[in-house]
Amino acid sequence: MLDRILSIISVLEFTDVLDILIVFFIASYAVRFIRTTRTWQLGKGLLIIVAVYVLSNVFHLYTVSWLIGNLLSIGLIALVVVFQPELRRALEFLGRGKFATRGFSLEREKYGTTADAITSAIGYFAERREGALIIVENETALQDVAETGTMLDADISTPLLENIFYKGSPLHDGAVILRGDRILAAGCVLPLTENPNLSKDLGTRHRAGIGITEVSDALVLIVSEETGIISMARDGKLSRFLDLKAVEKALLNLYLSKETENKTIFSRLGSTVLQRKEVRDEEPGDN
Repeated sequence: MLDRILSIISVLEFTDVLDILIVFFIASYAVRFIRTTRTWQLGKGLLIIVAVYVLSNVFHLYTVSWLIGNLLSIGLIALVVVFQPELRRALEFLGRGKFATRGFSLEREKYGTTADAITSAIGYFAERREGALIIVENETALQDVAETGTMLDADISTPLLENIFYKGSPLHDGAVILRGDRILAAGCVLPLTENPNLSKDLGTRHRAGIGITEVSDALVLIVSEETGIISMARDGKLSRFLDLKAVEKALLNLYLSKETENKTIFSRLGSTVLQRKEVRDEEPGDN
């Protein structure tokens, strides 16, 4: 491993390093900003349309190609309208000069502490039958949803979560959004699910928890105010009657998957540098 790293460093020139850093900075900034809103979902839909357009040209589907081509030409203007809030936020972000944002990764030693704090709070709510709705952000960040509530940006702790969902608190009726090891916001308003197959016994808190998982990949923990039953929503599906061990396991799996993804990103960056070196070595010299 060390020999491989040294071989990469030995062939790098200053312009190579500068080139890679600029591209990596632009790409990482764009991805991080897109993930702070639900624009990520719209972006994937746009990529599907572009893919269909390319395939229609390859297979000579002229009518489909003409239709999508005209839609895309008009869609450029439509995109500016659809993404207007996100574009404005991006320009304001650049204007303030804040190029660094808090990442999703946590140090391994914090995983246990963070998961334990959340799990302890869930146990507290279940025992006392206090309603709670906690959103643990995943890849699709929920900045636009967080802005419907009160921004906190505070360390996750059991006492703070207990105070937020205390029945006399002004924030207890909304949702709490967690980002990494921070409480991003509280008192947030979530979209309600329109699934007609849900039990009529489920109230607004459960329907809101399911609704946010239909438009994002968040993990949602719900405690019923009437029964104290612990539920978890993910990918539009609700699991009920959970114990605290199941809650802690789900949280740890989520945080560990984030760490694995971050390691993969840096590994791919190193592979890209090595591939550039191999291509350069294969190029014929000047005669």
